[in-house]
Parts: sequence; C-alpha cells; structure tokens
Amino acid sequence: MLGGGGLVAANVYASASEGWGGGSGTNGTGHVLSAGMATIDCPDIGSRLTAVPDAARTDVDRELALLDRQTAAAYHQLQQSGQATGQATGSVDGTIMNPLKDQRAAAIGRIADAIGRVGERPQGLDALASCTLRPGGDGAQATGAGAQATATPTQGAQQSGAGQGGNGPVVSDYADITSVPPDASTAPQQADASRGSFASDCGVNANGLFNSDNVIVAPGVSNGAHHFHDYVGNQGNNAFASDDDLAKAGTSCVDQGDKSSYYWPVLRLQNGTQERDAGSPGGGTEGNAGQIVTPKQVTLTFVGNPRGKVTAMPRLLRIITGDAKAFVNGPGNANASWSCTGYENRQLKDKYPLCPPGSAVVRTFRFQSCWDGRNIDSANHRTHVAFTAPDGSCPAGFSAIPQLVQRLVYDVKAPSLQDGGRTVPLFAVDSFPEQLHKPVTDHGDFINVFDESLMREMVDCINSGRTCGPGGDDSGTTPTPTASSGSGTTATPGTGTTATPGDGTTEQPGASATATSAPAPSASQPGEEPRTDAKTTPDRTKQDHTTKQDHTAKQDHTTKQGRTTDQNRSNKPGHPSQQDRPTASAPPTPSPTQSAPARSPSARATAAGYVPPTTAQPQPQGTQGALAETGTHLWPAALGTLLAMSGLIMLLRARRLRY
Repeated sequence: MLGGGGLVAANVYASASEGWGGGSGTNGTGHVLSAGMATIDCPDIGSRLTAVPDAARTDVDRELALLDRQTAAAYHQLQQSGQATGQATGSVDGTIMNPLKDQRAAAIGRIADAIGRVGERPQGLDALASCTLRPGGDGAQATGAGAQATATPTQGAQQSGAGQGGNGPVVSDYADITSVPPDASTAPQQADASRGSFASDCGVNANGLFNSDNVIVAPGVSNGAHHFHDYVGNQGNNAFASDDDLAKAGTSCVDQGDKSSYYWPVLRLQNGTQERDAGSPGGGTEGNAGQIVTPKQVTLTFVGNPRGKVTAMPRLLRIITGDAKAFVNGPGNANASWSCTGYENRQLKDKYPLCPPGSAVVRTFRFQSCWDGRNIDSANHRTHVAFTAPDGSCPAGFSAIPQLVQRLVYDVKAPSLQDGGRTVPLFAVDSFPEQLHKPVTDHGDFINVFDESLMREMVDCINSGRTCGPGGDDSGTTPTPTASSGSGTTATPGTGTTATPGDGTTEQPGASATATSAPAPSASQPGEEPRTDAKTTPDRTKQDHTTKQDHTAKQDHTTKQGRTTDQNRSNKPGHPSQQDRPTASAPPTPSPTQSAPARSPSARATAAGYVPPTTAQPQPQGTQGALAETGTHLWPAALGTLLAMSGLIMLLRARRLRY
C-alpha cells in the first residue's frame, strides 16, 4: 500500500510539472494561473503630439521609444510581483507605479524641451506622467462590432487562458463568428465613383522576415515596437532604414516596381512551442510567445473612392491603420477587422473569431484613403491622412487616394475554450506586453515605395474602372467572383467567398470592413513551420523562389519571368554585412516635393529583428495535453493504484483470518 501510494503521488507530481514549464503566468501544467490580469495604463504621449518641428523629431522619437520601454519594464515588474495575476498583496505604488511616474516625467520634460528649443513648447504634457494600475478582470470595456457576441466559457476555462507568455489572451477574447450579426448594407456608389482595383502580389512572408522594429514610429530605435512584425514587399525595412535604403532594397513583390513595405504583427499559436525569439526583446521576454503562423494567403488590393476619382499617393507616404495601444487608449483609432472565410459579411473588432470547421481566420485592414496633399508623415503619424466620411467624402483640404486593403488568411483551428486552449491552442497577435494580446490592438503599417510610373498605372486603372494585377482582367484572366457585404448573399462556409472592396463601405475606425479575394500567392506554403533566428543584419534577406542557387555569401536568383533579387545571408547571427543592391533597375528619383529627408542615413547597427536560417525549426517546450499522450505519462500512477488496492485487500483478508 505504501509503495503504491508513493508511486501514485510521485507520478502525479511529475505530471503536474510538465507542459509549458516555468513560464511566466503558468501553473506548471500548461494552464495559466488566472484570466483576470491587471495591467498598466499610461497616457499615450505620441498621439498628443500633432506638431513636432523636423529639427526636434530625432530627440522626440527617441524619448517616445523610451516611454514605451519604461511601461514594458514596469509591466514586467508587475508580473514578477504576482500582482498581474492577482496573487500579490499590498500596494505596488512604492515599488512600481511611483518610480514609473518619475521616469515618465523626466522623459516628457525632455520631449517638451526638445520641441521648445526650435518651436513652441507644448503645454499640458506634464499632467500625463502618471499611470494607473488597471485591476484584474476581463479588461477594458467591450468595443466595436461583435461586443454582443462574447464567448461564454465554462468555469474551467475561466481559470485558464492567459496565454503562453502569461499576459493574454483570455478565453473571453474570442467569439463565435456565426453569432455575429451581418453588417448593414453600404451606401451606393455615385456616378463618378472610381470603381477599379489594383492588386500587388508580394507573397506571404514564407522566407520569415521578422523584426520588432517600427521605422515609422521609432526610427533608429531597436525593438521600438516591442512585438514582432511580418514583412512583405520591401526587404530592407528595419529601424535603421533610411528613405534611400528603402528605395534601393529588394522586394518580394512580383512586380519589381512595387518596393512598398507592408507589415503587421505576427499571429502566434499559444501551443507551448519555443520560437527562436523566446529569449529576445520583442519576443518571449516581453510575453510574445508561441509558434509564429505564416499566412496561407496575403491579398494587397488598392481600391477607389465611391464619390469620385483618386489621385496618386506621394512617394514614401507612411500610413498606420489601427492602434497598437487601443486596449488602454480606447477604441477611437482601432481599425482592424476579424472574420472567417465564408462569413466575411460579419466582422469583429475586439474579438478573435471562432471559425466553423473548414473556415479559415481572416484579418482585414482598410487603410486611410484621404491625404492632406502636403505631408508624407505627421508627428503622431495620423493627421496627414484621414478616413472618408460615411458617404465617401474626404475632409476639407484632403484628396482621395487609392485605399489599401490588406487581407490575411490563416489556417488555424478554433481553440478549445473549455480547457483554456490546452487541447486546441489559443491564437493571438503580438502586442506591447501591457496590451495583453487583445485583438482590438491589431494594426497594419504601409510605406509607399512604388515606382512613380507604376503608381500612375494604378491610378489610371482604378479611375477607369478596370481590375488590374494578379487575377484581374488586365492580366488576361477572369476576376474571382465576389459577394457584396450586406447584400443578402449567403456565402458558403469555407469557400473563401469575400466581400468586394470599394463598394462605398464607411472607412471610419470601428466601422465594418470588407475585403478582396485574390488567388493565393505563389510563395504561399501552407503548413510550413516558420523559420526563425535571434539576430540579423540591417540588410534583410530577399525573397525568391527559383531553382538555381549560387553557393556564395551573396546569392543571385533569377526567375523564369526575368525577375531578379539578391539574397545576402550571414552564417553568424548579428554579423554585419554590406548593404545589398538589387540587380533590377533602380526606381526613378523621388520628386523633391514628395520625398522626406532621409532618416538616419548613417545608422548601420544590427537591428533587433532576425533573419531565420533555412534549417531552424521551432522547438517544443512541452506537451499539448492530448488524451493519448496523457495516458502514456500516467501509467506509473495506474500501476501504483493497483498496488495500493492489492495491499488493501491483503490487509483486510489478514484481519479476517486473525479474528
């Protein structure tokens, strides 16, 4: 009896220590400690800065990045103290919140000083130094469409689901897409509407180009995003890329005239996998953990305006749609939409979708499509562009430009909420650590590096009502049939039927979004595990899919169609290398009236991201708790139970014989 009992106890203890192991926020079984996580809510200084003189921008950008690092560090302290999962007792004001306020006050003071030296000193920033500790619970108020469709998990799921990194997501971040009401019908297009579309095929980032930089928001600052991005198109985008670097870099786009940079937070499965960034800034050290999922399809489509013609985008125009800090900032600038193939007339803003079998997860970003006619960027990266009004009109002084619609499709299954994602893992986008991987924080970034001739072709195509690019009538093929959102057309689940862009849909943040269906890019490799590494050089790997390979440090790949790109790899992580130069002809020199001063032209330091080696594979940290797998680990407990029962029977028989 003693031997059997001891065997049972030893095996149960060992089983309880398996799973994701020792990770922040886990209880050692792969489940997380609590779904009620506290977080730190700090006023966003950058969004308040609507005017920053060019001479002060470098200093201001550096201090804004420092504010983000301070918040991330304070949140990490909060996690370590146990307060983030409701375990710590007493106040954290003295150890976390008050020091954070002092650090922020100093940084904010330096921002005001930098602006005041060359312009008018901003007023009122000092009052924004204090942060608040948002209590644990379900987090921020419900926001956007789909708030009424919150999933109702079982009690068991309520005790789990805080994600592999210990900072989200939670089970209430998901909603059944079939319970979301269809979007309302959109306003009709006017007679002078620009009804055409122009698509660019830039692959799915199958080559695994990631980093945690953001050259728009934090130029010259490594790990300025504190979360990892997928990149397609321009292959030279990192924190240290100047405008000239972007213009000279290679591109993953089929049409080499499109060197634009398209990027968004990576999607991860919270399945216990340890990616190569598990110990890197922007990755596991900041709560962005799990297996990175490569989209099976990426569609990049530029559409027109429902009221009139569009004008060309200025070269090097920068646009951010959505808000990476919307969980604490509020939903005012949130603009990403979540849905499922076959159900894209139903959109979610603040929930991840639970898709039926055979249906894939869809992320859609509809970018601002009104430009102020002067600036390619602004101090808060928002005021130089705007969304249209519900009728499609632009604000006074703004002109309509082609609207970028990004549509990303992922083969991920609906997670098992009843066990907090143990059987079928949760999925979530990367985020700032204190944003808790909320879907409302999803966002997209775009830098226009189109050749001017190709941009003119795009505008002519859209204004003349044609469908150009892969799958369009200009390519000699028939466009993929689509169904208009809100038209009453019933889409068959799993068929990939999607809504048509440019149909007059309101663009304002929080409004429902439609998307464009396009053929899967040739680079798509569904099911391929992402390849990752820890460090890289500023010049990024160039994507290509050719059969010939030169076994030298610099590999030149030429496709059958004549498209040529360079691929420069270093065998040592972080080893500096010479900037690549594409073999394709250089783009035309940007017009002086449309280009901005080059950003950080002398910076060539190693970036915080990484270019993955071709042989790297994610390494599992533990099991996923399948029933058969669990049985293989519990056989000693079964044997111990049998021994204990045998001992008990023998004891009872001996007692009867004695009396």
